[in-house]
Amino acid sequence: MLFVILFMLIPLETYAVEKRISKIVTNQHKTEEILVESLPEAGINLYATEREGMLENFRLHLLSGDKYLPFWFNVSNQTYWPNTFYKDINQDGKKELIFVLTTGYGNDIVKQNVHVFHQIKTNLGNSYKEILVDNPMAIILKNVKTKLTKTEAIINIGTKKTVLKIDKIGINSKDLFPDISISNISKIEILDNKLTAIIGATISPAGGYVGDFHITYTFKDKMYQLEKIKFIPNK
Repeated sequence: MLFVILFMLIPLETYAVEKRISKIVTNQHKTEEILVESLPEAGINLYATEREGMLENFRLHLLSGDKYLPFWFNVSNQTYWPNTFYKDINQDGKKELIFVLTTGYGNDIVKQNVHVFHQIKTNLGNSYKEILVDNPMAIILKNVKTKLTKTEAIINIGTKKTVLKIDKIGINSKDLFPDISISNISKIEILDNKLTAIIGATISPAGGYVGDFHITYTFKDKMYQLEKIKFIPNK
């Protein structure tokens, strides 16, 4: 169910510790709206409010108007604030707007998701439209087979087979998971001007990280979907 909340904006700006804050006054309480990203080249500012360790109520300010993004969330730790890229990732000669949100982090754990916008023309000028990105975990489930024994971790991607010897990793067999665990490390990067998801693989709770799946996306059939996937063992 979608709830629409109407509120009045009262322009008031303050500057502190490299942050620009505007006060939003509602009938019930005051909330600080924080400028979390500004890209003059793309003509955008990204704002959010902070509550209980999370950034929420995102607002993307464009020259053509505002986009409200109520289902976006990001941790409030500034080290993990949204990463924004303005690059041509589909080789169409126009730059795309890419937002990488971090929804969780910890020891050997990072959780990120991505939102990609394409440039479009409107009656009000240039604007952006969000484009669907296939879920990287769904891609792995469709394309990867794994098996974990007391002596080997086996990863199959199509006809390519990777075998990792447990004794060389230095993990006691009694500490192994039932199978290779995928998703403890989930990062989004732009590599060689391609949208890339990096998903970690582990075989035990402590010291069991064995490498990453690299999922490279291509724009096809009006969405970003799998171009290629490979596994890179931890060295």
